[in-house]
Amino acid sequence: MAEKPGESMHDPEQVIDIPAAQIDLDELRRQFDTEARTRLLDGWQAKMILVVAVSLSLFHFYTSGFGLLLAIKQRAVHLAFVLFLVYMLYPINAKGKKNSIPWYDFILGGLAVYAVMYHVFFFNDIIMRAGLPTFTDLAMGFLGILLLLEATRRVSNPILPFIAIFFLLYCYFGRSFPAMFAHRGFNIQRIINHMYMGTEGVFGIPLGVSSTFVFMFILFGSFLEQTGMGRFIIDLSMALAGGSTGGPAKVAVLSSGLMGSISGSSVANVCTTGMFTIPLMKSVGYKPYFAGAVEAVASTGGQIMPPVMGAAAFIMAEFLGVPYLQVAMAAIVPALLYYFAVLVQVHLEATRLGLKGLPREKLPKILPLLKKKGHLLIPLAAIIYFLLAGFTPLRAAYNGIWATLIVSFFNKETRMTLPKLRDALDSGARGALGVACACATVGIIVGTATLTGLGLRIASAIITLSGGVLIFSLILTMFACILLGAGLPTTANFIVTSTMAAPALLQLGVAPMAAYMFVLYFGIAADLSPPVALAAYAGAGIAGADPMKTGGTAIRLALAGFLVPFIYVFNPMLVLVGFEAIPFILSIGSALLGVFLLGTGSIGFYRAPMAFWLRGIALVGALGLLIPGIVTDSAGLAVLVTIHMIQTAKFKKGDTEAIPS
Repeated sequence: MAEKPGESMHDPEQVIDIPAAQIDLDELRRQFDTEARTRLLDGWQAKMILVVAVSLSLFHFYTSGFGLLLAIKQRAVHLAFVLFLVYMLYPINAKGKKNSIPWYDFILGGLAVYAVMYHVFFFNDIIMRAGLPTFTDLAMGFLGILLLLEATRRVSNPILPFIAIFFLLYCYFGRSFPAMFAHRGFNIQRIINHMYMGTEGVFGIPLGVSSTFVFMFILFGSFLEQTGMGRFIIDLSMALAGGSTGGPAKVAVLSSGLMGSISGSSVANVCTTGMFTIPLMKSVGYKPYFAGAVEAVASTGGQIMPPVMGAAAFIMAEFLGVPYLQVAMAAIVPALLYYFAVLVQVHLEATRLGLKGLPREKLPKILPLLKKKGHLLIPLAAIIYFLLAGFTPLRAAYNGIWATLIVSFFNKETRMTLPKLRDALDSGARGALGVACACATVGIIVGTATLTGLGLRIASAIITLSGGVLIFSLILTMFACILLGAGLPTTANFIVTSTMAAPALLQLGVAPMAAYMFVLYFGIAADLSPPVALAAYAGAGIAGADPMKTGGTAIRLALAGFLVPFIYVFNPMLVLVGFEAIPFILSIGSALLGVFLLGTGSIGFYRAPMAFWLRGIALVGALGLLIPGIVTDSAGLAVLVTIHMIQTAKFKKGDTEAIPS
């Protein structure tokens, strides 16, 4: 939910007057989020788009409740809707028509629908001649791939389509590549047949997940948004943390984490909650770049925060062949460590600068708030219950939407009226366009791996370059994920790296859950890492801060997010692999202390300012606590005790004056 600049997010009798960012939210999202750069239509064209978008949502809602179509038919109908909407909503370039749909996009949209629905219209014929495509089959395949790549370019950026084209060329010119990656090469007919006429390429697992679980959870998030869930989350965060030391930053962490766990979009989350939390942080004394970085880090972490994670988590479950619930359970400890690290740092920064919380008497009261809108938490609890009860994620999301509709009537303000219902169906469909195009396009890359065996070749190359040393393989994989993330959406990034890089980690003995979670984390980290760092730059835009400084600060705040994946590779019990109660509890305790020590070294403050050399020792001690083992834990604990004693002595002397971090 996005409030207009200047609006209060709370009841006037409950909360102080909070400054709001004087900025155009829609323009900000268009600047940093390519999926927001849609045409602004009116008249019959806007009504047509509304009908198509609502129809797409209703199609998925119906099939989720009453039975999916055959796999390729379900995926084809899904993709046909998506491609048509992309050509109607996204102009050909920045100079394209913004307020009307040109004639050529109607033609392209119509051709895209026919090329994709060809699988539905001639399903029986295609099945009967499997492996022996006709000229028409190949022509439809070529047209469908071409139109898919153009749609993906419009809704995201040119990088993903160019990567897909490179892999198609690799399929054809395999003999011309270096020996390590060479293969015999395939003709055009074989490539198109593999990529388009079956479920190995475009219509493979990624699009299958998009056309089922992912769409329904996006739709679930849209329904929650229309009930006022976003406003309630910020109110609840204000009530819980607004009055504590550095309260506004903690509000940003809590609210953005909760919102991100539903939306799964870093930039959208920054633009939604950041419009409120960033000015609030600045108003109590946080530096603009720090405020923007806190919001970016908190929003980005939402993609790894259960129960509803980003789209990549559903694809991970499919790749691993495990229930989604198992992925969500495995993500709990790493996500909590991530957010604990951010909370520690914002608290220490506030203490270092002497920042106070907001007056408690003017903050929302938690009991009246829960009494008035606490029922909005029921759908989230219902999702968790359904997953624990053994329902599929698809059915859980379907039931969650019904739960949202029912509980919305508990209060007049949250009631789902017909206009709200229409808007939920419309925004749900629009929110799925980018993910669907990315999944379909990345299917080409996955298809290349199955056709040529490229995944095993890349795994072999990574092991060779790293000398078979696991830590070096992890570092290479980390850089690959971050570099790919500079141009790819998180979902596409995860699919590519899990297809190409994760096999190397598996060959080196890494537990599959830890290997895929490692890839997921660093794919998400690209939203914070300059030079792209879209989430950080969106936060900087709201804060009026320097983008590079905001991005650098975001990396420092998310340092635990960069270290934790290494830790659970070496200690997979943190992702519930080989779970044993006592060692698990000890591992969590050690990790929490390590993350705390890491935060003190990052901020340069504990009970008093820390000298540079002491910060370095704190970081070394943090690594000792994070790396599993009695010796390393003992060394890290000794460092923690020593720093506590030094800082306590300094505090008692009154040497607590803030110094620049």
